[in-house]
Amino acid sequence: MTAETPVQSTRKVARGELAPGCPAHADADGTWRVQDFATARALLRSTETRQAGFNIENARKLEGKMRLPVLYRDGAEHREHRRQTAKYFTPKKVDTAYRGFMQRLAQQQCDELSRRGEADLSHLSFELAVAVAAEVIGLTDGGAGMARRLERFFAEQGGTPGWRNPGAAVRALRGNVNLGKFYWFDVRPSIAARRAARRDDLISHLIDEGCSASEILGECVTFAAAGMVTTREFITLAAWHLLTDDELRHDYTGGDESRRVAILHEILRLEPVVSDLYRTTTAELELPSAQGPVTIPAGVRVDVGVAAANLDGAAVGAEPGAVCPGRALPDGVGGAGLAFGDGPHRCPGAYIAIQETETFLTRLLALPGLRMVGPPQVRLRPEIASYELVGLRLRVG
Repeated sequence: MTAETPVQSTRKVARGELAPGCPAHADADGTWRVQDFATARALLRSTETRQAGFNIENARKLEGKMRLPVLYRDGAEHREHRRQTAKYFTPKKVDTAYRGFMQRLAQQQCDELSRRGEADLSHLSFELAVAVAAEVIGLTDGGAGMARRLERFFAEQGGTPGWRNPGAAVRALRGNVNLGKFYWFDVRPSIAARRAARRDDLISHLIDEGCSASEILGECVTFAAAGMVTTREFITLAAWHLLTDDELRHDYTGGDESRRVAILHEILRLEPVVSDLYRTTTAELELPSAQGPVTIPAGVRVDVGVAAANLDGAAVGAEPGAVCPGRALPDGVGGAGLAFGDGPHRCPGAYIAIQETETFLTRLLALPGLRMVGPPQVRLRPEIASYELVGLRLRVG
């Protein structure tokens, strides 16, 4: 047993005190905690909730002044936007439009590692994730260095600016400067190119919807965070598992694509990049649980504990804290559990993220003499309930 959770776990990243399967309840601060799978899934699927995470309090300040990024919207408008943009993320679209692109990019990063002999995996994976997401979004007409500009911008996020926290104010200023550079060198020229001639990508769709440049920038930033940063972290985390478990590595390298995808889904179920999702209820909700129906009042903040729910044995079976690819799952429970969310705000790029991870890691693990120099440093990003893995260096030859 570990100190963090009552479930025996092989997680690389400790996610604090968890109680998988614990009935929903209100804490002293009024926040409701949901850690059982059935209730978590039902709440995420409910249309009587609003987004309450990812620093939404800052986004709400812009309501009425501009259209908020889709991550922060709810209701009929949000559902219609998701319906219209779903075509950019379908498995068929990924296979026909992006698979060859992913393969070339993955090989380029492997060639870079082979040429240098040693490299930081997070740098290689971020270059890949940025290029793939940029292709889907339409950020393809800017100058070189977009990955570096985005990395600098995201590095400055976190903390609440104010006189009690001058360091956060300085970071916020630097973040705004880096955001301006991202707009000027990457977003602005891509918008201009698509105003002249539309393409089959997200920016072209947003232009057709009448979005302003600032609104398009907002969408680009949220998609960058969701499609670039989280994918980088998962690639690093999955590689960490595969490089420290010879049996799992052999299973991965010896399996076909469906087996490799099953392994990645299982690792992601165990180690979701985002551990908690937050919602505010807009009506009283009666939700299912293993112990029977549970009622959550209207107008309360709910912490949906994805990291806990994904260890709920009632949903994922025996040994929920172990990596067991191909485990028998009941109907309605996906291989990654709730790691991609569920309901109206489910991650639209889930298929893309898994495909680019599989494409890259398959080529990476085929490199002769590939080994991990040392484990990464784990940092937690409480403002987005995520982990950040730094310094996993690889060596070949």
